[in-house]
Amino acid sequence: MKKKGHPLLGIHSAIMMIFIYVPIVLVIVYSFNNTRLSGDWKGFTFDWYLSLLKDRHVMDALMNSLIVAVVSTLVATLLGTFAALSMRDLGKKLKVPMSGLLYMPIIIPDIIMGLSLLVLFSQFQIPLGKSTVMIAHITFSVSYVYVMVSARFAGMGRQLEEAAQDLGATYWETFRYITLPQITPGVISGALIAFTLSLDDFMISFFVAGPSSTTLPIYIYGQVKRGISPEINALCTLLIVVSIILILLAQYVLNRGNGQKKHKLLPF
Repeated sequence: MKKKGHPLLGIHSAIMMIFIYVPIVLVIVYSFNNTRLSGDWKGFTFDWYLSLLKDRHVMDALMNSLIVAVVSTLVATLLGTFAALSMRDLGKKLKVPMSGLLYMPIIIPDIIMGLSLLVLFSQFQIPLGKSTVMIAHITFSVSYVYVMVSARFAGMGRQLEEAAQDLGATYWETFRYITLPQITPGVISGALIAFTLSLDDFMISFFVAGPSSTTLPIYIYGQVKRGISPEINALCTLLIVVSIILILLAQYVLNRGNGQKKHKLLPF
């Protein structure tokens, strides 16, 4: 018989959910407000979403974000997958410190990561632009892909791979027909997480972006300093929706690959 939790725990959880999600809900609600005055509801409209499509600066920032996210996701997915593959065969003495190094970009605060990358680019006299933003995003995205793919490796045995090699399959044939299909859900999930993080990143991008490489989060920050407008609420709403869809898709792919076992990326 299941033990019921203390009622205070449920109340605490409800308060935390309200504290976290009410501001997000307000941004979404006021993105449909038929007035420029924040906090004064005047009716429902889609005008602010339509005006975004006509704003050249928004479209430029969106294109920059998409280019950076796509390129950094592809490179980070390859590097993270091969890192997980190589770490699988390392001895424990090497695996523990190497894993620690790969986890560092996740643990280090974004402001430290952004500042350290800015110093690095300055030392090598690399001009700031899309390329530096891509390198920065690859740096922190690799760790997330590595975590997702490593989790897949941890849940699979070597029996099928050993059987394939016993039957005469080469290393690459074993990888292509046995290993890769088993880790694909982890690879896809890692790629979706990397894309989402790249699309939403502000702090690191703010340090390493140049004048012509403004991403959507940086653009939103620049506009908010002049005052919160309905267009900004609409833009934030679109980013929230895209992020939620990608995270849910990553959760779905991961659960499908694990036979519906619970490997949660979200707290629900």
